Amino acid sequence: MNIYIYWIIGVFVISAVCGFIFIPIILNFCKTKQLYDIPNARKIHKCAVPRLGGIAFMPSMFIAFAIALSAISVTDKLIMINIWSLYFLTSISLIYVMGIIDDVLGLSPLIKFAVQIVAACFLPMSGLYINNLYGFMGINEVPFIIGFPLTVLLIVFIDNAINLIDGIDGLAASLSIMALSGFLYIFASQEVWAYAILIAGLIGVLVAFLYFNLFGDANKNRKIFMGDAGSLTLGFILGFLCIKYSMNNPAVIIEHNFDFIMAFTLLIVPMFDVVRVFTVRIIHGGSPFKADKRHIHHKLMSAGLSQHKALVCIVVLAAVYIALNHYLLMVMTNTYVFVIDVVIYICFNLILNHFIRKERIRSKE
Repeated sequence: MNIYIYWIIGVFVISAVCGFIFIPIILNFCKTKQLYDIPNARKIHKCAVPRLGGIAFMPSMFIAFAIALSAISVTDKLIMINIWSLYFLTSISLIYVMGIIDDVLGLSPLIKFAVQIVAACFLPMSGLYINNLYGFMGINEVPFIIGFPLTVLLIVFIDNAINLIDGIDGLAASLSIMALSGFLYIFASQEVWAYAILIAGLIGVLVAFLYFNLFGDANKNRKIFMGDAGSLTLGFILGFLCIKYSMNNPAVIIEHNFDFIMAFTLLIVPMFDVVRVFTVRIIHGGSPFKADKRHIHHKLMSAGLSQHKALVCIVVLAAVYIALNHYLLMVMTNTYVFVIDVVIYICFNLILNHFIRKERIRSKE
């Protein structure tokens, strides 16, 4: 077995252990300082729960990665600190710190949006941007003047998609673990080991978080939410990975083993959900940024499903998309696959609307 596979497993374990150590410390800190996410009409949970779980993500991931990097560098050069690395660390640090401040003190949506844009701009400034669409919608090479804003738009969009779908226990973490596992496989198959190992570190701490988020008892101070520090950090990293794989750069990835659409397929459910919710809000004359209960998990619960059943349903939907697109991209162009994906999502929501109407009629009887 390739030595890097062992390090991927090792980094996953180290990060998970860090998560199981850090999260109880965070829970005790939140209890001491009375830092809780208070229930309101828009939220699903019924009791106060700490929401600083995301603070554990970055330290756990980088501690595990640093240990692996130090050990591997003795015999092999895994990664060089280049301008991409420095700009990425700067941008993700901005997002992480902003998320913590928002969770503790609160920030206006405008400030958060501005910081996201600034952080996203660091990536194309370092030379990392969408420079090719590989025939999608008939487009191939993309000039920098278009690739720069397109990259910023996609990263900010994905960042907010993960943040907005974080509405029920385990949802954002489960979808992120699925997406990260896909990216781990993609980068490992391309032998881009540095990113595969870094991704394994993030998956490890997410598994630890998921344990406390899904199975923790709020009455015993063992339940926690990831908060904006977690969801925004996750979203930004996932957006970065999408751009990293999508960029045509033979120096890093000689030949793409997977269509670039597969990178975005890994995040298709939260991305489609944001587009649908914003569209519905605009159609009904409201602001697309005003929070409500129109997200996919809200709709599933309105159809009569419990939180955990809604979680399973969304995860299954995401898995079906990944499996389906992996097959379809072998037999047709990515443009046709995208159109099929949109049609499937529209049909899914129309069927779901039917069950919601039936549930409302049943509840009135």
